[in-house]
Amino acid sequence: MAGRMDSPLILIDDKHVPLYRIVWVADLPHWCGDKDCEREGEYEIRLDVEESVWTSLRGRDQVLESLKKWCGDPEDDHDPLF
Repeated sequence: MAGRMDSPLILIDDKHVPLYRIVWVADLPHWCGDKDCEREGEYEIRLDVEESVWTSLRGRDQVLESLKKWCGDPEDDHDPLF
């Protein structure tokens, strides 16, 4: 079956994160202008309980692809309502 999930976990940075914990994924990289900021240019993956993990553009794209597989992509359903 195409698009089948092997696991409900995804590796983000060095953490195995359950997909159900992901609340939202940043579309743009972080920028705050603070000279001491260590997250400039990284993408925030917001988790429940007010936690976040950070990743590269490639990591962000992998998270989005995994979420599409896990949740189901309406474009692949062949459902006329989508």
